[in-house]
Amino acid sequence: MKSSQTTAKTDSAARHGQRSVMSRLVLGCVLMAGLATSVGCFVPIYSSRPERRVQQLLYTSEDLRSLVDEWERFWFLDSPSHMTPIRTHGGVL
Repeated sequence: MKSSQTTAKTDSAARHGQRSVMSRLVLGCVLMAGLATSVGCFVPIYSSRPERRVQQLLYTSEDLRSLVDEWERFWFLDSPSHMTPIRTHGGVL
């Protein structure tokens, strides 16, 4: 009877140890993901000087604006629609 009790205790301890390792692993992954996504808080992206920061923000916004144009050009969304009621190929308006 004692051997079954000791076996049950060791099995329980082993499962507890595995749960502890898994919970630490999950917690570590969550912390790493949280730190990886908040790098901008620890390392400032823009300069602390107001003049330089305005220039950097203008450059960034201009880059984002041109990104939309590139996206539309890549997917051929900037071409004229053929569904318009006004025909430009010589038809009567």
